Amino acid sequence: MEIDIGTRLKSVRQSRKLSQRELARRAGVTNATISLIESNQVNPSVGALKRVLDGLPMSLAEFFAIEAAPPRKAFYSAEELVEVGKGKISYRQVGADLSGCALQILVERYAPGADTGRIMLRHEGEEGGIVIRGRLEITVAGQARLLGPGDAYYFESQQPHRFRNTGKEVCEVISACTPPTF
Repeated sequence: MEIDIGTRLKSVRQSRKLSQRELARRAGVTNATISLIESNQVNPSVGALKRVLDGLPMSLAEFFAIEAAPPRKAFYSAEELVEVGKGKISYRQVGADLSGCALQILVERYAPGADTGRIMLRHEGEEGGIVIRGRLEITVAGQARLLGPGDAYYFESQQPHRFRNTGKEVCEVISACTPPTF
């Protein structure tokens, strides 16, 4: 069985929240070296790989003992969406484990009267969505708008924001945010 050194190195580096540039600095190699290894354009010698791993720090034995992650699933049935919300707001997420992912996709369901709260939400990233059914009042940076089916929103999530179903029917939204926030 052949080991994909580039993908494994990238996974370890990202799990430690290091950029290619930072790992290169710590290992005393060029940024291009890390990039070439991770893209499998070069196959490093044992000595070169050890030098890169010293920047983590990680031994060769630890590196080769890591279990390869199974390939990420591409398709999900409705039953496989994972509930990550409670109460009057349901958030059904595509995919169970989003570690290492840049994007989170949700099917949101707001019961009549559901509200994310009077304290405005704020977090890093961007988010957007499309109302599929019902009506949803969204407030972003002090500006409120009532959206209906087919209407959409997209904003930087650092801006204070809030979601409320002011109607008498359930509201459903398909949304995406980056990075994942739940």
